[in-house]
Amino acid sequence: TDPAVIMLVLRNSDGIGPPECLLGRQKVWPEGNYSTLAGFVEPGESLEEAVRREVLEEVGIRVTDVQYRASQPWPFPSSLMVGFCARAETFDINLDNDELEDAKWFTSVELRGFGEWGQSTGDPCLPRKDSISRWLIDTWLADAGT
Repeated sequence: TDPAVIMLVLRNSDGIGPPECLLGRQKVWPEGNYSTLAGFVEPGESLEEAVRREVLEEVGIRVTDVQYRASQPWPFPSSLMVGFCARAETFDINLDNDELEDAKWFTSVELRGFGEWGQSTGDPCLPRKDSISRWLIDTWLADAGT
């Protein structure tokens, strides 16, 4: 089993400004589809280290307070997807264009206006309902209460 990490990166959870989460999109996805960041764990690396490294590599943001939330079997390639939340220490997105086409900060109000994965409207869409990515987002939205 190859472990992979998937993470919801948060900022402004301290009450200063509206809370936001970071979502990204790959070029191969239908237009408008966004999801949490993810990546494989490298040999000799802890899960928390993998979260910090992947976020830094993909969007140039440093994170702290990496906390386990849940896991999900993932059949590509026989992996276990381990879900985390992390708090952003830096906020400016420096995109790795080989990994992602776009990444943005979104408020809970913005996310509540998103469509569903696979809609071909071009408007922003949330991840599939059966994914750990969606569960991480939905749990955050429920906690945000807005």
